Amino acid sequence: MAPPERHGKFLFAGAEKLYIRGVTYGTFRPRADGSEVPEPDVAARDFALMAANGINAVRTYSVPPRWLLDVAQHHNLRVMVGLPVERYIGFLADKKKGAPHIEALVRAGVRACAGHPAVLCYAVGNEIPASVSRWFGHRRVERYLEGLYRAAKDEAPESLVTYVNYPSTEYLRLDFLDLVCFNVYLECQERLQAYLARLQTLAGDRPLIMTELGLDSRRHGEHMQARTLDWQVRSAFASGCAGAFAYAWTDEWHRAAEDVADWDFGLTRRDRSPKPALRAVREAFTDVPFSPTLPWPRVSVVVCTYNGGRTIRDCLEGLGRLEYPDYEVIVVDDGSTDRTAAIAREYDCRLIRTENRGLANARNTGLKAATGEIVAYLDDDAYPDPQWLTYLAATFMSTSHAGVGGPNIAPSADGPIAECVAQSPGGPAHVLVTDHEAEHIPGCNMAFRKACLEAIGGFDPQFRTAGDDVDVCWRLRESGWSLGFSPAAMVWHHRRNSVRTYWKQQIGYGRAEAMLERKWPEKYNGPGHVRWAGRMYGPGLARALGWRQPRIYHGVWGSAPFQSLYQPAPSLLGFLPQMPEWHLLTAALAGVAALSAVFEPLKPAVPMLIFALLPPVAQAWLSAARAPFPEASGRRARLLRRLLTAALHLLQPLARLRGRLKNGLTPWRRHGALRPAPLWPVTASIWSERWGTQHERLRTLEARLRVEGACVLRGEEHDPWDLEVRGGILGAARLLIGLEDHPGGKQLIRLRWWPEVPGRGPVLALGFAGLTVAAARAGAWEAALLLGFAALLPALHMVEQCMAAMAAIRWAVARLRSGDA
Repeated sequence: MAPPERHGKFLFAGAEKLYIRGVTYGTFRPRADGSEVPEPDVAARDFALMAANGINAVRTYSVPPRWLLDVAQHHNLRVMVGLPVERYIGFLADKKKGAPHIEALVRAGVRACAGHPAVLCYAVGNEIPASVSRWFGHRRVERYLEGLYRAAKDEAPESLVTYVNYPSTEYLRLDFLDLVCFNVYLECQERLQAYLARLQTLAGDRPLIMTELGLDSRRHGEHMQARTLDWQVRSAFASGCAGAFAYAWTDEWHRAAEDVADWDFGLTRRDRSPKPALRAVREAFTDVPFSPTLPWPRVSVVVCTYNGGRTIRDCLEGLGRLEYPDYEVIVVDDGSTDRTAAIAREYDCRLIRTENRGLANARNTGLKAATGEIVAYLDDDAYPDPQWLTYLAATFMSTSHAGVGGPNIAPSADGPIAECVAQSPGGPAHVLVTDHEAEHIPGCNMAFRKACLEAIGGFDPQFRTAGDDVDVCWRLRESGWSLGFSPAAMVWHHRRNSVRTYWKQQIGYGRAEAMLERKWPEKYNGPGHVRWAGRMYGPGLARALGWRQPRIYHGVWGSAPFQSLYQPAPSLLGFLPQMPEWHLLTAALAGVAALSAVFEPLKPAVPMLIFALLPPVAQAWLSAARAPFPEASGRRARLLRRLLTAALHLLQPLARLRGRLKNGLTPWRRHGALRPAPLWPVTASIWSERWGTQHERLRTLEARLRVEGACVLRGEEHDPWDLEVRGGILGAARLLIGLEDHPGGKQLIRLRWWPEVPGRGPVLALGFAGLTVAAARAGAWEAALLLGFAALLPALHMVEQCMAAMAAIRWAVARLRSGDA
C-alpha cells in the first residue's frame, strides 16, 4: 500500500487519487491488554465484510494494537488512528501529581503504529467539549493541539496528522493541521450542503474529510437511516470532500466503562447482520464522487497561450489525464515565437494559430471554435486535477450559474522563489459573496455557459494581458446572472519563479486596474481601489494591521450548536499601508523632510516619515511570518523564505503603483470632461406629459450620465441624495429628485444638484497653506514657494473635479429635458 500524501484538496496514494470511503470502528469493551478493539477473529470478519462492501478505511478512537493494522492491511484497509487526548485536557488546569504526560502519550501512540503501511493518518483528539474549550479559551486549546501535532510529526514526519473538530468548536483556528476533519450530524440535506460549503471555505487549500456522518436507527428506523446516510455520503463527496466516514460499523458500542444499549448508529447490528444502511453506503461509495450515469454536458477546454513553451506540455499532459466522458481541448496560439505550436501538435487537441492580438481576443477565438455547451478556460501555466471538469460540470448541472470557478494552487516543486511568490500578494484569487456564490473567478480556472458568454459579446478585446476575467465577471453579473464556486474544481497553477518576472506581472496587473477603472468607475472608490461586495480568498493575501479582535459566537451560556469565528472588517488605518498610494504619501513626506534642511519647522516630517515607513514593513513581516513553508527543511531555509516573502510584500504595491500611474490611475485623476459649470447648488424643473416612477426617472438619468462617461454612484438607504457623480478624489456633485403627480398622468420633475467636497481636500490644502505662511515668515522662500505650490494643487483639483461633475449632471438634465422626460 502506497503511503497517502496530501496534494491540494485531495489525498493520493502514489499517482492515484485516494477517496476515503470509511466507517468508524468502536470504541469497544477493553480487552485484557487494554486495547479498545474486538477479538482478532471478530475484527478479521468485520474487515473482510467491510472490504466486500467497498470500504477502504477504518477510523479508531484509540491507538489500535499492531495486529489490527496487519489485519487491515491484509484487507486493503487504511486506519485513521485516534490519539484520544481529549480525555486528558482537564489536566491543563489541574496539575496533579501522577497526572499523565499528554505529549508523551501522543508520542508513544504514534511510535506504536509508525511505519505501518496501513496507517492513513493520526488524529490528535476528537471533539474537545465546547464548554471545556470555552472555559480554557480558544487560544490555549489551539496551542495545546498544535503542541501535540508537532509531537506527532516529530515521531512520524511523513505521516498526516489532524484533529477531529465539530460544529460547536468550529471557531478553533487550526491552520497547522494537514487535514480538516469534522463530525457533522444534520438531518436536512439542504442544511448539510450549506454547512459543507462553509467548511470548504474554512479548509482553504487543504482536504476536507467528514469523519462522522450517520443517523440513529433506534429512533428513526433502519430504512430512514439508510436513506439519510445515502444523501449524507453523496452530499459530502459532491461538495468536494476528500473522504467520508459513516458512523458506525456496528451497533456494538462501549463508552465510559459501560455498554451503550440505547443508540443504534451501526451499519450492522450487534450480531454483525447487515442493516439496509450498509447497502446504501456501499452504493454511495461506488458512485464517488458522482454517479457515472448522469447526463454530463459536453465541455470545450480552451487554453490560450503566448510563448508558453516552458509550461504548456504540463498543461496538455494534465488535460490528457482528465476523467470526464465528453470534452475537447482547443489551444489558441496567440502569435507565439517559441516552440509552443510544435509542442501542442504532439497532443490530442485542436490548434488554432493567430497573430498576436492579446489574451481577450484569444479567448474569443476559442469561444467561437468551441462545440461544447460549457467553455472552460485554463491558463497555459496551469494543469488540472483529474476530476476538474467533473466538479465544474456538476455545479453547472445543479445550479443556474452562468460561470463557475475553482481554486488554483501552486505546485510544491517549483522552487523556493516560486514558493515565496505563492505566499505574496497579487496572485489569482477568487472573491466569494457567500460560500456558494462568487463575485469574481480568476481567469486561470474559470468556466462559462457558452450561451451566456455569447449573450454579453464574449471578452473585451481591449484587455490584452490581464483584467479580462474581472470585466467578464462584472458584465455577467450586471446582466442578471450569477457566478458559482466549486472548491474541488482544482487546478495547479505555476507561480512566477523569479523576482523580475513577478515585478513585471504586477506592473501588468496595475495597468489592468487602470483600464478597468476607466470602464467601471462605479466599481472603484475615490482612491481607485475595487469595492468588492464579497471577500477575497487565497494564499498570499496581506495581513491587515489593526487592533480589532475576531469575535466568537457562543450563544447564550455557550449553548449554540454551531459556534463560529467572525472576523471584523479591517479598519481604515489597518488597510491604508496595503494601498499603493501609501508609497506616494511616503514619497511626499520624504520631500517635506528634505525641505526641513532649509526650513526647520518642517523637522516633524522626519519622524512622520519613519512612522509612514513602519506599517508596510510590519505588515510585510507579519504576513511572511504566518506563511506556511512545508517544503523548507531547516530553520535557515524557512527564515530565508520569510525574508524574501516579506520583501515581495513590500515590492508588490510599488509595482502595481507603477502600472497604475503609467496608465492614468492617479489619485488626482478627473472623471469626465472639464466644462464651465456653476459651483453652487442648482435647482431645475421639468414638465412631463408622461407619468413615470422615481426609479424609472433615476435610471434614465443614470444611463445618460454613464453615456457621458461619468462615474455614477447610487445613494444608499440612509443617504439624503439619489445619485453622486464623482469628479475625482477631491470633488463630486450630488443630485436629488422629487416628483409631483398631476391630473392626466402628467408629472413635474424637480431636480437639485450641488457640489460636494470631501474633507480630505480642504485639510490638505489648509495644511500646506499654513506651512507656506510659516515658511514665508521665517524667510525660507524656497520652501515657501514649494509649499505654496503644494497648497495650490489640491485647491485647483477641487475646483476642477467639482466643475466636471456639475457639468456632467447639467448635460444629462438637458438631455432629459430635450427628450421630454
